[in-house]
Amino acid sequence: MNEADIRKYAGLMQELGLTGLEITEDNRKVRLERAVPSLSRETVVVDTAVPASAPAPAAKENIDYYSVTSPLVGVFYAAPAENAEPYVAIGDHVKKGQVLCVVEAMKLMNEVTSEEDGVISEICVTNGQIVEYGTELFRIRR
Repeated sequence: MNEADIRKYAGLMQELGLTGLEITEDNRKVRLERAVPSLSRETVVVDTAVPASAPAPAAKENIDYYSVTSPLVGVFYAAPAENAEPYVAIGDHVKKGQVLCVVEAMKLMNEVTSEEDGVISEICVTNGQIVEYGTELFRIRR
């Protein structure tokens, strides 16, 4: 993929208001990401080779923890507003149904809630990070 193609895709992202775009051509993957205008990140271009038959890594599951994953592609926000306290922090006790964060997609704020009672043991992403469907957001100890 050449620079002109990348610029064309970046322009398309801007025109459509997209925050991420991934293109695969000839076993090469190019991912373009841009921040929501209120954030101060620039477009990031990552070009990686895609192996033809790469096996997915086996997930090792621990029964003492459960993962909260992103239900959609969007931008992760740990707090309801820019200067507000985060919904949760490491060590916080959470109840089933409690809001943990929001994921913004297409100008809509989607609340992500806890599926069980537990204690936040790890926050796996950073505020303002673009997340994919299934990205692990939190690990909660049962």
